[in-house]
Amino acid sequence: MRDNIIIFDAHEDMAWSALTFSRDYTKSAHDLRRREQESASIAPKVNDSATLGLPDWLQGHIALIAATLFVAPAKHWSGAWETIIYDTPAEAHAHAVRQINYYEELTDRSDRIDLVKTKADLDAVLHTWDDAAAPDARRVGIMLSMEGADPIVAPDQVEAWYARGVRAVGPAWTATRYAGGTGAPGPLTDLGHALLTAMAPLNMALDLSHIAEEAYYQAIERYEGPVLASHSNPRRFCPGDRGLSDAMIRLMAERDGVIGAVLFNAFLKPGWRMRQNRKDEVGIGDLIAAIDHICQVTGSARHVGIGSDLDGGFGHESIPAEFDTVADLWQIGDALRARGFAEDDVAAVMGDNFLRVYNAVLPD
Repeated sequence: MRDNIIIFDAHEDMAWSALTFSRDYTKSAHDLRRREQESASIAPKVNDSATLGLPDWLQGHIALIAATLFVAPAKHWSGAWETIIYDTPAEAHAHAVRQINYYEELTDRSDRIDLVKTKADLDAVLHTWDDAAAPDARRVGIMLSMEGADPIVAPDQVEAWYARGVRAVGPAWTATRYAGGTGAPGPLTDLGHALLTAMAPLNMALDLSHIAEEAYYQAIERYEGPVLASHSNPRRFCPGDRGLSDAMIRLMAERDGVIGAVLFNAFLKPGWRMRQNRKDEVGIGDLIAAIDHICQVTGSARHVGIGSDLDGGFGHESIPAEFDTVADLWQIGDALRARGFAEDDVAAVMGDNFLRVYNAVLPD
C-alpha cells in the first residue's frame, strides 16, 4: 500500500445492513463475523459475511465513503428478515429518516467517524490523512447518498433532505415514482423531471446507477449539475440493464462524471450466481478489466473510481478471491500499477476522481 494514497468508496450500504442485521460497524468485519456465527444470525445466509467496519476502513486507508439511504419496495420483499421495505412514500420516508438518524448516532458514538456536509468538514477529514498526521488521529468521512428517491415524498422536500446532509440522489433502484430502474424499463416521470428541477439549485449530485437506460439519457441531458454512477460496471462484460453501455459511459465522461466499479462477482463474470458459484471463480483481474474498459472507452483514467457496494446484498463470499474485507481495496491500486497505470492515474481511480465530484457539490 502506498501511504500517500487514500481511497474514496462511492457506495456502501452500511445503514441498511446495520439496521437490518444489527451490525455494529464500529467493530471490525471479522468481529462481526464471529458474533454472527456465535449467534446463528441469518445475515450470512441472506447477505453474506460482513466486509465493513471502522478498523477495516482505517487499516485500508478508506478515508471517504458515500454511505447510502436505501429502502426496498415491498414488491421485492425477500422474507421475514427484510424489515426495511415500503408500500407508500410515507413509509419510505420514515425508513430513510431512521437511516440518517443511524449515521448521526454512529458519528456520536465514534470519534473516528465524521459526517461530511461541507467543504470545511471534508478538509478536516483529509487533514487527518496528511503525511504529518499521526495514524491514530485518522478519521473516516461519510457523505450521504440516497439510492432510489421514493423517500422524497414530493420534490419540494428535497431541500429538507439536503439540510439533513444528503448530497447525492439516485432517482431509481428498480422503478420508482421518479424513473424507470433496474429490471423495470421506463423514462423519467413528470415527478422525476420535477425532482431534477428541485435538486439543481442545491447543486446536488445526480447518481445514475440503477436508472433505466431511457431515463438515463433523459436525466443526463436535462440535469446541469454534477453527475456520477456510484456503483455501475460496464455492460460489455455482463450484458443487462444493470450495467452501462459504452455509449452511456462516453456520455458520463462528456459530463465529467465518474463511474464506480462494483466488486460483486455477478457483475464481473457472466453467469456467476450467489450461493451457487465459488468465490474464487472471479479474481481481481476481472475487476481491473472493468476499470480499464472504462478508461479505454473514455480515453483516460479520469472517469472511473470505486463504488464497492459492499454489505448491500452481498459480502465476502461474493467478491473476487483476493478480497476479504473493505481493507483490501488497496490491492486495486497495486493491480492497476501492474497493468501499467501511472501513479497519478492510480490515485485518480482510488479516490481523487470521486473526491473531485463530491468536492463540487459540497457547500463552503
